[in-house]
Amino acid sequence: MGPGLYSEIGKKARDLLYKDYQTDHKFTVTTCTSNGVAITATGTRKNDLIFGEIVSQIKNKNITFDVKTNSNSNVTTTVTVDELATPGLKTIFSFVIPDQRSGKVELQYLHDYAGVNASIGLTANPVVNLSGVVGSKSLSVGADVAFDTATGNFIKYNAGLSITNADLIAAITLNNKGDSLNASYYHLVNPLFNTAVGAELTHSFSSNENTLTFGTQHALDPLTTVKARFNNYGIASALIQHEWKPKSFLTISGEVDTKGIEKSSKMGLSLVLKP
Repeated sequence: MGPGLYSEIGKKARDLLYKDYQTDHKFTVTTCTSNGVAITATGTRKNDLIFGEIVSQIKNKNITFDVKTNSNSNVTTTVTVDELATPGLKTIFSFVIPDQRSGKVELQYLHDYAGVNASIGLTANPVVNLSGVVGSKSLSVGADVAFDTATGNFIKYNAGLSITNADLIAAITLNNKGDSLNASYYHLVNPLFNTAVGAELTHSFSSNENTLTFGTQHALDPLTTVKARFNNYGIASALIQHEWKPKSFLTISGEVDTKGIEKSSKMGLSLVLKP
């Protein structure tokens, strides 16, 4: 078990505080054909607009093909090859039709003491992304940079540190070219009921503004989980999620501005059906 990829720094706290919260209405259903093709259809209602998406996926040994079509008439094709040439190496090729500049090749490599992710756009003047993490499962440091070959400038450079023990994960990252500092923690209080608490503090140096978010989760039973969060702007959110059959979830969430109770609250509903 190595340190993972850079995107995993602080992920446990982010999932606790933000995952599954929504104020839209979303319906997702997945079916599988006799020849192994998985088809997932998703419909989302946001305000008075409805968005649709269909994803087809087929796996053949270590190769996975994904084709996604959405209501904006975009077709995204992704080919993923696992364990290419050496264990721990993954290659991802993707492009979007009709965007001729969307082609991209990505390499991911996971090692016991390192994780590397590199990607480059398939254009004459591509954007090159490179991120890396070194360390172990308990302590890791990493960096994430992006270079625009068209302008000769770095358009992104971030850095992060993660500390993990049996029931506590702490992370700190420097983002937005050094303008934003983010610190988070995740604490598993009771593994039996999956009870956890977490918090995230973000400070912007340019605006001198702070955003502080607290959150918690608890399993009422093996199939039902409740979550809640609150930030320093007075926004309170809560959700309840029930797994009514394996891999199929019903999630109801709500959000209210405690500093403006007279404003209407927001409600979200998500239904995921999988075979």
